[in-house]
Amino acid sequence: MDTKRRKAVAPQGLLSLWVVLFVVWMAANSTLAVEVALLGAVLTFALAYAFTTSSDAWRRIRWTPSGFYHFLAYTGTFLVELVKANVAMMKIVYSPRIDIKPGVVRVRTKLKSPIGRLALANTIALTPGSLVLDVKDELLYIHWLDVQSTDTEVASAAMAGPFEDHLEKVFG
Repeated sequence: MDTKRRKAVAPQGLLSLWVVLFVVWMAANSTLAVEVALLGAVLTFALAYAFTTSSDAWRRIRWTPSGFYHFLAYTGTFLVELVKANVAMMKIVYSPRIDIKPGVVRVRTKLKSPIGRLALANTIALTPGSLVLDVKDELLYIHWLDVQSTDTEVASAAMAGPFEDHLEKVFG
């Protein structure tokens, strides 16, 4: 019997990443057509394979029942915050007089993992009225369309606060 450990055929985390990407693909396409599903299966598998062989970030995600719960809670929180940000933008756009204070604020995050910080930065960037300009260690520099406060702690609570607890449980 061979005493050397055999190298895994598939990189660790490949299946879980492929499933997540495939579900997102199917949801984004809003169809169950066979050709769309087959194309999505091939493309998302290629992406998952490329990502899992070049990075170990996906392996750090906590795939536990608690982690899954917090991912669902994060998704719900994101959807609520997305609606609130869209309503705020509609008020600005349809206002007879635009009264905004654009500026760049610093937001401090308690997330330690690079993929957790990436998820937070993408979440903030996806909400209307904010754009992440840079991420340096625990600081995110964000262009905020209507700055409520330039204090780092206040801006952190407003921009990252709703998401951080859930993202920390999933990504660390």
